[in-house]
Amino acid sequence: MRYFLATLLLVLCSGPGLSQTDVPHLLGNLKAGGHVIVFRHGATDESQKDAYPLKFDDMSAQRQLNEKGRDAARQIGETLSNRGIPIGSVYASRLNRAVETAKLIGRKDVAPSDALTDSGAGSPSSMANPTGTNARAGKALREFASTSPPAGTNNILVTHKTNIADAFGKEYSDIEEGGALVLHVEKGNVSVVRRVAPQEWTVSR
Repeated sequence: MRYFLATLLLVLCSGPGLSQTDVPHLLGNLKAGGHVIVFRHGATDESQKDAYPLKFDDMSAQRQLNEKGRDAARQIGETLSNRGIPIGSVYASRLNRAVETAKLIGRKDVAPSDALTDSGAGSPSSMANPTGTNARAGKALREFASTSPPAGTNNILVTHKTNIADAFGKEYSDIEEGGALVLHVEKGNVSVVRRVAPQEWTVSR
C-alpha cells in the first residue's frame, strides 16, 4: 500500500505547472537539499551490446558510455559543484555505464545496487511492465526514491530507462540517455518536481 500511495502521489504531482519549473529556480531549490535525482545513464555506444545474462565484471560484454555521454555527465557534475548543490549518497546500477555516469555526476564514491540494475536485462528494445514481471524492479526504485537523503543534501540514483518507467509510469519510457527526474522527498512522500534533459543542466552555468 505504501508503494501504491507513493506512486499515486507522483502521478498527481506531475502536472504541467511543476514540469515548467525553470532550471535556475530548480538549482536554487536543490541547494536546500531534500531531493532525489534519478538519472538514466549517459549516452552510449550503440555498436556495443550487452551479453546475456549480464556480465558485470566484463567490460567487453557491456554497452559503454561514449564520449558524448561522458562529457555530458562531467558537465552536469561541474554544474552541481559550481552551484554548491550538496550531494549526499550516490547509488548506481551494477552496469558500468551507470557507475561511470554516477561517478562523473556525483564526484564521490558510488554504491552499486542490484535494485537499480537494468530490469530489461540489457536489451535496448525492452519495454516497461510496471504491473507485471518488472513490478519488483519498479518497487525497488520507488523504495530508493522515497528514502529521505541526509539532512541538507540530495541523493543521486543512476539507473536505466526501463526501471524508471517501471517505477514512475510508462509516460517516462521515452526518457533520453542522461535524462533525469528530480524528486522532492519529505517524510516518505515523493513528488516529481521536474523532468530534466541532460543539456538543460548546463544552460545557465
